[in-house]
Amino acid sequence: MSESKSSKPEKKKAEPVAVPGRTSLNPRWLVPTMLTLMIAGLAWIVTYYLTSQNLGLPIPALGNWNLVVGFVLIISGFALTTRWK
Repeated sequence: MSESKSSKPEKKKAEPVAVPGRTSLNPRWLVPTMLTLMIAGLAWIVTYYLTSQNLGLPIPALGNWNLVVGFVLIISGFALTTRWK
């Protein structure tokens, strides 16, 4: 007599389901924007420290607020790193 196969149905392997709207890639603009903000903030602060008060760089009317502008740029760049996957 020939042996018959088991009467149990074969189990199919579960395939991963794609979730709509979710991508595993970063947006193309994220990394360049993040790096540009951090470098621009650093350049702003370095320019402010290296130039004399007589030259008035980067913006003379801001005075010490130039530091705030630089740090805001840097912090904005670091804030974008939270979106990096």
